[in-house]
Amino acid sequence: MTTTPIDTVPATDRQTLARAMHRAVDLARAVRGRTSPLPPVGAVVLQGDRVAGEGATDPPGGPHAEVNALAAAREQARGGTLVVTLEPCNHMGRTPPCTQAIQRAGIALVVVGTRDPNPHVSGSGLETLAAGGIATEVGLLDREADALIAPFTTLVTRGRPFVTAKWAMTLDGKIAGPRGGEPISGAEARAEAHRLRDRVDAVVVGSATARIDDPRLTVRPAPDDGRQPLRVVMDSAASLASDARMLGEPGSTLVMTARESAADRARLERAGAEVVRVAGGPDGRIDLADALAHLGARGLAHVLVEGGSRLLGALLAADLVDEAVVFIAPRVMGPGVPALDPPPEAGRFLPWTLDEPDVRRLGPDIMIRGRRPTAQVG
Repeated sequence: MTTTPIDTVPATDRQTLARAMHRAVDLARAVRGRTSPLPPVGAVVLQGDRVAGEGATDPPGGPHAEVNALAAAREQARGGTLVVTLEPCNHMGRTPPCTQAIQRAGIALVVVGTRDPNPHVSGSGLETLAAGGIATEVGLLDREADALIAPFTTLVTRGRPFVTAKWAMTLDGKIAGPRGGEPISGAEARAEAHRLRDRVDAVVVGSATARIDDPRLTVRPAPDDGRQPLRVVMDSAASLASDARMLGEPGSTLVMTARESAADRARLERAGAEVVRVAGGPDGRIDLADALAHLGARGLAHVLVEGGSRLLGALLAADLVDEAVVFIAPRVMGPGVPALDPPPEAGRFLPWTLDEPDVRRLGPDIMIRGRRPTAQVG
């Protein structure tokens, strides 16, 4: 394979490539939540040290980032450099292989952030480009590039979505008072929670949270494109109320059950929900691994689990959490609902420490966000 090691490129050119890759990462971040089951990818075409075109992955069925960047560059792409966060695809899907478009455009060098994690295709795109006489370089800003595609990596290697567990709690570890209803965190933290929703494929809650809080589970204010994540309720007995607020919101609601009655299924379907039965355990509760596998089969790469304490605890006990986002409010609740309370039959979860957590102040609250050391997460 023809390669151009990054440390042999003149320093001024390395700086240009790094700036272009930073821009490509930003372009990819802007389309998170819009591309599944494909990963979010950003691409920049350089002609010398000048940006000739840029692009990001369109929603499924639309062009990939490389094709959009090449289209923007037009004839200026010939002899230029393509900087892209992920290895270009080399297989026919809903769109033709990106490697063909790169070859037709006359690109001389392709600089890639990270290889495709799909074990069935990894490396083939780079091999095809090299066979066509195009020099390649891999690994520029690879940590950022890997983080971008963590949900996609989880989907193609584990067959389930990447799971972000999010909760807001007081200093004494309570997520709600004895009767619920009262918000824990301030306006800035709540705004960040809506930004998190905007970047995922689905927002997941348990049946108790759906019943007690009656959440809408939407992104507010609504994004410019109007897109809302799928709302998912883990509801073993299909007990969600027919007049639940989420059923009247834009977008779709999925109720996952393990033992629903025909009457409850019909009732919820009349109210506008989709009802799907998944495997259940001896206790009658939903088998969470099977539920996540079902969501993965739908092409959902990233889900945000917002509660409640039983569902969050059960996911941790089942070793199904990849990332935690925790908002801590500077107050003591006293009696209330603990943040993590797995049902007795779920067992106890093993301790783990977040890998290089991001700690930020949001108004009066503190946000801690980080991944598990073994999780490939962005």
